[in-house]
Amino acid sequence: MKHLSYWLAAALLGAPQLLQAQTDFSNFAQVGRGGLGVTFATDYQAIGVNPGNLARVGSPKIAFTVGEFGLGIGSQSLTRATIKRFIDASGRELTQAEKQGLARDFTSDQALNLNADATTVAVSVSLPVFGTVAFSNRQRLSSHVGLNKNAAEIMFLGREAPIFQNFEPATAPLVSEALDGTRIQLAWYNEFNFAFGRQLVDLPMFRLSGGVGYRYIQGVGVLDVQVADGKSTAYSALSPLFDVDYGKVATQPGFNLRERASGLQPVGEGHGFDVGLAMEAGKLLRVGVSITDIGRMKWDGNLLTAQDQRIKQLQSDGVDSYDFFTEAARIFAAGTDSLFVYQPGQELKKNLPTKLRIGAGLRVSENLEAGVEVSTPLNQIAGSLPNTFVGAALDYKPWHWLRLSSGVNGGAGYGFGIPLGITLTTPIYEAGISTRDVTGLLSKSNPYVSGAAGFLRFRFGKTQ
Repeated sequence: MKHLSYWLAAALLGAPQLLQAQTDFSNFAQVGRGGLGVTFATDYQAIGVNPGNLARVGSPKIAFTVGEFGLGIGSQSLTRATIKRFIDASGRELTQAEKQGLARDFTSDQALNLNADATTVAVSVSLPVFGTVAFSNRQRLSSHVGLNKNAAEIMFLGREAPIFQNFEPATAPLVSEALDGTRIQLAWYNEFNFAFGRQLVDLPMFRLSGGVGYRYIQGVGVLDVQVADGKSTAYSALSPLFDVDYGKVATQPGFNLRERASGLQPVGEGHGFDVGLAMEAGKLLRVGVSITDIGRMKWDGNLLTAQDQRIKQLQSDGVDSYDFFTEAARIFAAGTDSLFVYQPGQELKKNLPTKLRIGAGLRVSENLEAGVEVSTPLNQIAGSLPNTFVGAALDYKPWHWLRLSSGVNGGAGYGFGIPLGITLTTPIYEAGISTRDVTGLLSKSNPYVSGAAGFLRFRFGKTQ
């Protein structure tokens, strides 16, 4: 569990490419379209995408799933073989040559990006006259590591890093100078989602439905270290699940220590809201618009913050094994051998990464649906899209029991991507696997390995 927690934790801590791109891997159908869903998604799959689609004509009267999940790992500086060794988390100690090589490879603003999502359960029910209600529980994680040369050398060489040669604490450089261009972000959310949608206008050639969504969020962990443009900020709030040794910090007044217990042991909570509209004109045209993740998180357990300061020399030799995040968290979070002097905090509030999604689609036939979508950030915080995402996708059923999904997309920090999804379908049952980018699966350099799967999706009836 310890190795898993750090990989997943690293997953949510931001990323100009992954966390900031807000990639959703909990829905295998959406992953197969490269992330498009504002006009495609129906039933519970519309949660967090466009709640207006809950009331779309032709949606299942009842739909539910258990255990849909997905994972994406990418880098613009590491090789596929290196990422595979991190995933294995064998614990094998690194040689000095390997440590020096990793210090070079991690000198990149896109050294490592990771997303992981899991929907434990989701259900939607269409109620006569009232509308459609939906619920889901989802674990959402994402992470980003981007390091400048000094940070990468400190990470893997520790006290032997060149910046620490002839080191004098009184004249040491400021963090904002030594680590400029470094960003390490992580977050882990446990979400309980509720959504409602109903038809607003029902005419022979025009339908309009609207929806709202609410989510209660438990924050399992967050770490946000950003050094850029002469500024340095850092904060962390990590569940006891991460097993961080806070040392003397834990005894300081004002530190809200959470003791080790059972379960996820959240250290923060928040509330988020979604709103959406879905329009159908005739039998072909569909248009959707939504705003998602309106709200805030409040972190108040194991909370520590740090501002710009003179850099501290490590006492350790840095990361010594492929159990990367376990050791990296001790260096950049609030461990006993951290680069920062963290101060205890009582409470810290941060906005959620609000996003606008607009899309249009054509339902050509029962077997073919195509669409385009644009997503853009409405704020610039950890977790926000770095820039606009644009994609086009289609769902095609060559046979009644098989649906294929694909498309093209780019932006939001990604390069050009070609997704692919394969779904086995019957009138009541679906199972599928998908990848966000086929080309990334095949690349030895700058790899992006992604996949999502679900094998227990059921649908009953159709709304009229």
